[in-house]
Amino acid sequence: MKLNFIFSVFLTCSAVISQAQRIDSENTAFQLLKEPVNPVESQNRNFSVTVSSPYNITKEDVVKEAKENFQKQVANYDQSIEDAKTEHAERLKDYEAEVKKLNEKYRTESEQYNKLKAVEKIAMNAGPPVLRLPSRPQLNIPQKPIYREPDLKNALIVDNKVLSSQINIDGFSRGGSYLDISINMERTNFQDNAGKTFANQPTKLVVKQNGTAKIDKALFSDFEEIASSPTNEIDLSAHEKSYLQKVISRINEILAENYGYSKINSTVKLETVKNKGEYDDLEKAYIYVTTNLKKMQAKPDYTPNKAAFENMNKGVDIWKETLKKVNYNDKKALYNGKIGTYLYMNLIRLNIALGNKTEAEKYLNEMQEHLVDLKLSFDQNYELKALEQKIYNN
Repeated sequence: MKLNFIFSVFLTCSAVISQAQRIDSENTAFQLLKEPVNPVESQNRNFSVTVSSPYNITKEDVVKEAKENFQKQVANYDQSIEDAKTEHAERLKDYEAEVKKLNEKYRTESEQYNKLKAVEKIAMNAGPPVLRLPSRPQLNIPQKPIYREPDLKNALIVDNKVLSSQINIDGFSRGGSYLDISINMERTNFQDNAGKTFANQPTKLVVKQNGTAKIDKALFSDFEEIASSPTNEIDLSAHEKSYLQKVISRINEILAENYGYSKINSTVKLETVKNKGEYDDLEKAYIYVTTNLKKMQAKPDYTPNKAAFENMNKGVDIWKETLKKVNYNDKKALYNGKIGTYLYMNLIRLNIALGNKTEAEKYLNEMQEHLVDLKLSFDQNYELKALEQKIYNN
């Protein structure tokens, strides 16, 4: 992954004084520019979109569907009452069987309790049995259907033209043909399972770059849970609208990953030793790194970034060379374990911030080989573990 950067900088400095070495730290807030998997020359950054779907829903369609659903509810109302009565009769039958069972159990336990002598009841700390019966089932007659005008703000009013307008790639202009994006989608399918609602929306995404297919993906074919209630208890229109937006968002993510340029906010803490004369090279290295980081811009094809990156690496090279001089067994050495610690931490932090995790892992492994001699503070140990998590878990 190639990275370019633009910075806004703030400083929070802290000093740690130990023996004759004073270490200061600086936090630099900046933005990373993530370049795409398939970079496109600036003159060719344009695209066209064709969406094929069964959606051609207008405001009038939404109102019509609401009225049709109401008429279905009216037509099914008498049957829903009969169904409620049948269900109540079954629940009542189960209730009466349960009451009979509990009464028999109570009678048996009462007879056994009454046979006990007073001293036995005291010894067993036994009280008389209690009869607890469940509530009698109530007949719940469904309410008569009432027509309500649909909420057009939440209604699914969409067609292929609207869907096409929702497809975007940062850094690209709409209307060209260098990227030809074709999207073929079905309407959302709903399915009941174990009292929950599941949905899918099979979608085919094909992207041709200058006539050559670069992306060919089948999306959202598998059913996934979208509600903990069955379909007859949820607003299907609202859920379909939400699911459709999920599909569009995923398509935009795929396009962004492959073709878009995105900025990522980040912060890196770098340390330097401040003793004049003895550590002028390390001070120079710190200036090389921080000054040139600030020169970089989060712009694609920004020529000055190359020179800034090369100059930043001059400072990194000084850190690397100084590490070779560290004496981990002599606290009084000019380049002792304290110097080694801050250099390793700088290299790990910087490479993580730049997205170079392989390089960061390399310096983490080297540092861990010297941990017995470095005598890290509680805060340094805590930060090192956090940096390790960033390398391996993100």
